[in-house]
Amino acid sequence: MVKIQALSYVVAQSTDVSRWRQFGEQVLGTQTADAPDAGLYLKMDERQFRLAVVKGGEDRYLVSGWEVADAAAFKSAVETLQQAGVKLQDGDAALCKARCVKALVKFADPAGNQHELGWGYDGGSVPFKSPVGVRSFKTGKYGVGHTVLPALPFDETLKFYREVLGFGLSDVFNFQPAPDAPVIRLYFLHAASGRHHSVALAEMPSPSGCVHIMVEVEDQAEVDRAELRREKNGAKLMATLGQHENDKMTSFYLLTPGNFALEYGWGGISVDPATWQTTYTKQVSIWGHDFSVGFS
Repeated sequence: MVKIQALSYVVAQSTDVSRWRQFGEQVLGTQTADAPDAGLYLKMDERQFRLAVVKGGEDRYLVSGWEVADAAAFKSAVETLQQAGVKLQDGDAALCKARCVKALVKFADPAGNQHELGWGYDGGSVPFKSPVGVRSFKTGKYGVGHTVLPALPFDETLKFYREVLGFGLSDVFNFQPAPDAPVIRLYFLHAASGRHHSVALAEMPSPSGCVHIMVEVEDQAEVDRAELRREKNGAKLMATLGQHENDKMTSFYLLTPGNFALEYGWGGISVDPATWQTTYTKQVSIWGHDFSVGFS
């Protein structure tokens, strides 16, 4: 199996990259910088970027970028994917430079979600300094955060993540949005870093390519300040402040310029991949998280 360390970065596509610059700096509190081909980097730590925006014909989530530990792990991962019959495309020199890695391959999962798997960060290393005073994001070995992806067909996609990509199963939530509604399966999967989940699979479609991504800051005060910035800058609220049952994250949700949601939170638990026993969540949140506001 592949041994993925973390979600290294995500890539969004935009019809108007300037919207992401304002959103990143004034709402999220990230630094921004110009990227190749009139794109944009959102910087959250010493790395050159954690979220990349590329120009395109739609406003949507485009790619999940995963990292492995070293060249040997990358070689092993490529062999594993090839043996599983996954169609791979090597990243050319320009793409590797844009993603700041030594090498990468591109592939799709059974649900059609697009992925890049790389190794060897090869970009700049400059201390993070937020334009609005955010002290730090929880990144490092944990990566950028997590992503929640549409997974239809669900069973085939889950098998791919578990048996080929090597993710561990942190939590299972069978969500029924209404008494007469069908159950939606949500499975939360951890990588080697120990973040409670680096990816979750949702048994539902998502036209934007992603249900949501999550970024994490160091304390409740940073989340509160972000909520004030969201309101001041007119970003749409997708769910009120609350605390999840499974990973204990305290957070709120807002809509990005990519038409997918972003969870802005703190306090998420870590797991030991070697010993963690799968939990079975009964409710989305312990308190708060009113998602009905996103439909108003």
